[in-house]
Amino acid sequence: MSAEIARRDFLKAAAAGAAGIAAASVFGGASAFAEDQAKAFEGKKKFAGIGSIREVTDDILYVGASDRRIQLFENVYPIPRGVAYNSYVLLDEKTVLFDTVDRSVTGQFFENLTAVLDGRELDYLVVDHMEPDHSSAISEVLVRWPNATVVCTKAAALILNQFFACDISDRSILVDEGDTLNVGRHTLTFVMAPMVHWPEVMMTYDDVSGALFCADAFGSFGALNGNLFADEVDFEKDWLPDARRYYCNIVGKYGPQVQDVLSKAASVDIKILCPTHGPVWRENLGWILEKYSLWSSYTPEEKAVMVVYGSVYGGTESAANALAAQISQKGIADVAVYDVSKTHVSELIAEASGLREKVDDFVDKTQLQNALIEIFKVVSRANKYIDETAPWILAKDEAKRARLATVLYNLLDTIRIVATLLSAFMPTTMPKALEQIGACEKCASYENAGTFGTLPKDVTVHKGEALFPRIDVEKEIDELNQIFKNSAGIDEEAEKIREELAGVEKIDIDTFAASDIRVGEVRACEKVKKSK
Repeated sequence: MSAEIARRDFLKAAAAGAAGIAAASVFGGASAFAEDQAKAFEGKKKFAGIGSIREVTDDILYVGASDRRIQLFENVYPIPRGVAYNSYVLLDEKTVLFDTVDRSVTGQFFENLTAVLDGRELDYLVVDHMEPDHSSAISEVLVRWPNATVVCTKAAALILNQFFACDISDRSILVDEGDTLNVGRHTLTFVMAPMVHWPEVMMTYDDVSGALFCADAFGSFGALNGNLFADEVDFEKDWLPDARRYYCNIVGKYGPQVQDVLSKAASVDIKILCPTHGPVWRENLGWILEKYSLWSSYTPEEKAVMVVYGSVYGGTESAANALAAQISQKGIADVAVYDVSKTHVSELIAEASGLREKVDDFVDKTQLQNALIEIFKVVSRANKYIDETAPWILAKDEAKRARLATVLYNLLDTIRIVATLLSAFMPTTMPKALEQIGACEKCASYENAGTFGTLPKDVTVHKGEALFPRIDVEKEIDELNQIFKNSAGIDEEAEKIREELAGVEKIDIDTFAASDIRVGEVRACEKVKKSK
């Protein structure tokens, strides 16, 4: 051990280096500090083993790593198969590193990166995304390679300064839409992708390989088990559910922004997709691009039904199972049944994304009862969210005011979407509900009912009348009795109508639901002789 420095000792020293950067207001002082650290390790082996590296192309190499110990992604989403944190290096006249990794796998990452550079300097660090699971190693990279230049958006530079308390103004290139960087044989073009899914996000396109380094887009939950490329695995069978769940929960509410990026992608010749999570795409790119087009436009992938239930003693569960069986007998092959007491919300969101589109589909088929069922599934989930987050407890703790604000906003925007979709069924009450939560006319539009997060963050709630007041039972009974007394004439008229319809053939509800009923406007009318 005297000839080596143990991994943990080196990581401690690296952490001290990062702390040194944070303490300095500029990198000038940190550079000298890095040189001292380098002298301390000179001639000593920093890591054991060989870097687990894969070639994406002849001169683009994968240097990321996977974490199979993690239980919850972002401490929220269950990931039993782990997750991969992808990072890439381009070796040209200049060397380029695309993003870093989460702190949990920095040991493997630096082992890979050091092996790939093989003694060369790192010239550029391209920061496509500043989320901590891709930026945690930035400070240590800049300590190890003090001459490296950071390439990022202006927004990313601001976040970097906040995360690491460092000034990169003298060692950075701030880029915008369409800017390029020549590194030898390769020229990199930068594509802005704000809110996919952070405000500073960009993507980087390499003109030689056709590779698009696409940040969190086209990513997936799941650790890489030796196979780097999507065509090396059965992606549709083993990876698609996690890719869909990743999109719906991480990127899903930014559908319009994803659509904008897809339109930009259509203008360049993309041959490889290099995401920051999950497999790399080099074949059949149209398939995954089509999936993203469907997901981001909130379009169902196929004809399917999800049954969600919560049951205390099993009665509701029995009803749910019976319903699922009847749905199957009606010809729906793809039926999913979930118990909300054990199924994580991220699973439900992945299945139930695109509420407005589901409502539209049922309304188009005049299946209004099914449209209401879909809406009230979301209402039930919102009620469960209240129980889970307990906002009344958060309100008592001043330190949790920010969390309380997030919880209340999520509930308000859910009310906005639900109230907008219910307006056709409750045209008097729902506009009042929208007014009380401070939803402006644009926020309450039907078009925006398909997008979560439309309600302004600083919205003000207005106290109004009780929309569903408690019923005075005795008063209601008296009013009904009065109606009955006044309805004698109406009953006689109704009896005449019943007699006229006695011989008319009746149809069942399924036949009625299949009917093509349309609403028209009478523009002209003439009396027909001998006609009633």
